[in-house]
Amino acid sequence: MTERWLYAWGLGSVALGAASLLVPLYVVALGGDPTALGLLAASAALLGTPGALLWGRIADRTQNRRSVVVASLLGAAVSLGAIPLLDSVVAVVAVNAVLWFVSAAAAPVLTLLVVADAPERAWSGRIAALNRYQGFGWAGGLVLGTLWLGVLVPQFDSPLSARRWLFGVAAALAAVSAVAAARWMPSAATDLGRADRRRIARFLSGTHRNVKTATFAFTPNRLYWTTLGLRPRHFARRFTPRLAAYFLAVALFSTGFAAFWAPLPAYLSAEGYGGDATFGLYLATSLASAACYGAVGKLSEGFDVRLFQSAALGVRAAAFPVVALVGAATGLVATGGAVGVFLVIGVTWAVIAVTGTGLVTRHAPASIRGEALGVHAALVAAAGGAGGLLGGWTAEFGYLVAFGIAGGLVVAGAAVVAALRGLSTTGSSGAESTERETTDRTETTD
Repeated sequence: MTERWLYAWGLGSVALGAASLLVPLYVVALGGDPTALGLLAASAALLGTPGALLWGRIADRTQNRRSVVVASLLGAAVSLGAIPLLDSVVAVVAVNAVLWFVSAAAAPVLTLLVVADAPERAWSGRIAALNRYQGFGWAGGLVLGTLWLGVLVPQFDSPLSARRWLFGVAAALAAVSAVAAARWMPSAATDLGRADRRRIARFLSGTHRNVKTATFAFTPNRLYWTTLGLRPRHFARRFTPRLAAYFLAVALFSTGFAAFWAPLPAYLSAEGYGGDATFGLYLATSLASAACYGAVGKLSEGFDVRLFQSAALGVRAAAFPVVALVGAATGLVATGGAVGVFLVIGVTWAVIAVTGTGLVTRHAPASIRGEALGVHAALVAAAGGAGGLLGGWTAEFGYLVAFGIAGGLVVAGAAVVAALRGLSTTGSSGAESTERETTDRTETTD
């Protein structure tokens, strides 16, 4: 496989990684309140969800899939270039929704392209390579924001001006990425059968080593592939009470996660954290989770997965209001405490992500396992929209209230998980077993 076209997508991921936090910070700089940030997060999740499904199906019906990726990157470049020209919070929220709608087009198509003309036994390695380029790109965007808003701010008239110029840089990166994609990407990909799509969905569902998932829950690629074969009536007939109860827990704690992240940029700004410090905290969280996925997979082989996840949820729930308490401190205590809490939040995400997929994989009936993973991904996306609105609204009553409610929802989800004794298992985490199952089946069919 020629990898140079992956560099094009990695460059586009730098732009999107920077935008994921730069847009909320820009809304705050324009005078946006937590409610506006809640609308920002909710609109991105709720519009990006149908975007992932729509664009993926369009790509399935065209042989020139390269054009879909190029259009996605050009749309992102135009959106990023337009936002700094806007002074209205409402307009920024609208254009941001468009940004994540068009950017959702690329991921499903890239998965098709990366497995094109490759034997099935090579798919997992190729998809993993795609995830690495995207993950490194996203992390690079957070690094870019940290350095730009930390080192170069004195060169501009104001912090707002620095943020506007950073939008210009992100737009330029997305535009260059589109040009590189047009030159380097193949235009067509091999059509896949239903069994092939299920293998890809299983692999993506068991893959968590992506920097952005710790702070940006919406993942259009996973959502598209895992919902592709969803048959609601078939799924409902085989839906077990235990799985339904676990999905209730997922809805509760995922809503709590989104309710925490949505107003967080406004809180950090109010406490005096500059844009560079905010970018740095988000980067620390994401890298902490990415660094722990492998260790968590090994640790979960010797623990009761139900208790392992519920414990991680409990720690994360406690960390949310602690963020507000640490912000009330001053000096090195506040800085060191904030870094420590955000690292804890990142590590606990690694546990929740790895064990979550494993629990769904293990306890869904075999006939609907793939569909259960799709419902799980869709549920997380929907909870992201609802939680964003909830977090923005509750923050109007105080950030400690908002973070406390977010933590309370996570505690409720943890309590449901802990109460489901039937989920108790030891052995492999489930995520790894999912990948092994995919590999084994692939090798036997070649």
